Amino acid sequence: MQDMAKIGILYSTTGPYGALGRDGWAGAEFALHDWRAAGGEGVELVFFDAHADLSAYLEGARSLIRDHGCRSIIGTITSSARKEVIPLVEKHDGLLWYMCPYEGFEANENVIYVAGCPNQHLIPLLDHLVPRHGNRPYLLGANYVWGWEMNRLARELITKAGGEVLGERYLPLEETAVERIIADIAEKRPSFILNNLIGPSSYAFLAALQRLAERDPAFLPENCPVASCDLTECELSDIERGAAIGQLCALPYFDSLDTAVNRAFKARVQTWRPSITHISSIFASAYATVTLCIAAMKSCGSDDPVAIRREVLSRSWPTVLGDIVIDPATNHVALPFHLGRINPDGGFDVIASRPAIVADPYLTGERLRSAPSLRVVS
Repeated sequence: MQDMAKIGILYSTTGPYGALGRDGWAGAEFALHDWRAAGGEGVELVFFDAHADLSAYLEGARSLIRDHGCRSIIGTITSSARKEVIPLVEKHDGLLWYMCPYEGFEANENVIYVAGCPNQHLIPLLDHLVPRHGNRPYLLGANYVWGWEMNRLARELITKAGGEVLGERYLPLEETAVERIIADIAEKRPSFILNNLIGPSSYAFLAALQRLAERDPAFLPENCPVASCDLTECELSDIERGAAIGQLCALPYFDSLDTAVNRAFKARVQTWRPSITHISSIFASAYATVTLCIAAMKSCGSDDPVAIRREVLSRSWPTVLGDIVIDPATNHVALPFHLGRINPDGGFDVIASRPAIVADPYLTGERLRSAPSLRVVS
């Protein structure tokens, strides 16, 4: 490997999803800290903050590649930002490492998806909710590809199973006027609410729904839960105090997971930065992704994207998310499913789990039948 390999980190630490970007940034920093604490050297992280400006993501990716020589870029939060950056990464035959839950129906040889797609989060979530609460949900979504596609898929799955979607509404990322949606939900009385809102819109909705539940117990979390695939520990402090308690989220990692690997991970984080009281899925996924990228570089002795891609696809890798395998046909990681319930302490209690699920981004069923079996290396 060259004297100093550079990895680009591309997040937004301000704006409607700034909390996620800040935790992604911190997770990447901690991965480099862990690497150096173990005697590692020869790797540098180069950070670019896009400040939630879609055009700035392209500018940032260009600067990381052209000005800093980064051949791997880790980051972007929204699917809009990911899709903005991919053509440039393709042009330079680099690698984009994406580690946020997304809506699927994508696979690219220049992207490593350390991120859940619908068969890893949405479908198991619906499998849990429908038998317990009924098949007449209300769908909410951010007004861009994540919200559109997640709700489209949920609608198809619910209607094919004989259920009925009682309502479907969308809000811009920073819109917080949710009164009409609350009134509609109060009138239609759904079985549960699938929340694909982002940031302030989601926080305002949860607070308004709590006020509705205070007037009408039918909307308490135990009776009509709000379930998400994108709400993490780092956002809970931005929600009106107590408003989200009892609501649900499906993610591949929660701070409360009681495993030896996670206990050791949390202890190291606390020593590094004692102010971090809860580790989010975004932090853990960024940490795992940077760690994996560095390990692949070390193993193949190069920062060449072709060599790195070949290396990461060749074996199973131990991470804080579990021993992960990347499917060579889709470049997607197999991830566990955990369902968390928000507790009064600013975290999640895990109430259901499944072992690692092979990603099936196009929902063909083919990937599940041909899951690779690879050895684990340390």
